[in-house]
Amino acid sequence: MDRIVYDRMAAHDSTHWWYRARRDILADYLTREGGLPKHARILEIGCGTGHNLPMLAAFGTVEAIEIDPAAGEIAAERLGRPVSNAPLPALPGIERGAYDLIAVLDVVEHIEDDVAALRAMAACLKPGGKILVTVPAHRWMWSAHDVVNHHHRRYSKATLATAISDAGLRSNGLRYFNSLLFPLAAAARVAGRMTGRDDSDDSPPPPVLNRLFETIFRFERHLVGRVPLSPGVSIVTLLSAAGSSAR
Repeated sequence: MDRIVYDRMAAHDSTHWWYRARRDILADYLTREGGLPKHARILEIGCGTGHNLPMLAAFGTVEAIEIDPAAGEIAAERLGRPVSNAPLPALPGIERGAYDLIAVLDVVEHIEDDVAALRAMAACLKPGGKILVTVPAHRWMWSAHDVVNHHHRRYSKATLATAISDAGLRSNGLRYFNSLLFPLAAAARVAGRMTGRDDSDDSPPPPVLNRLFETIFRFERHLVGRVPLSPGVSIVTLLSAAGSSAR
């Protein structure tokens, strides 16, 4: 990712509506769907500034990987111990067969060989372990945001399902989220393309709008994994080895 993306993340990950609401949605989703053991061993890959680590720590002991040095330093301060810089897709030096949960939250789209990355993650799971994956959806929504974030792709459910299958994994279901605000996001992308004002700035909106968007997005914590949502900005799923049972 461009340096400015990490700088904005560090500045806004505790206040921006998207970060705040997404953490709550994923925590509820893991509680209902994860089936994790008590004191689970958890690895977040591509943790950025570490803003998800406290949320994941509610489910067990967390370790983290971040290849950007500056973001990794911030994450290490939040975690209270060093953060690895082992890159995908190979994950060199990361213990195999060791984790109950691996979280890759808006990370896989950054990796050219996504299938190899998923296979490497699978090798690091304990028997019965899970991989929590979120990715951006809809190729037609490609914008300057994807460029500065160095995305290789945005996914459809079909392309993500193919990558999962090719990696020898199975999904508990591919679910859209950030659906309630999707019409607004889609309109903004289309308008930016039509006016030539496609902008990568993802700083928070004014406080009133920030609170409103957070409230609307957070409401999806009651919906994701319970009812099918209409198309959303993102897709979430839990993966397990193809030979194991997936809820």
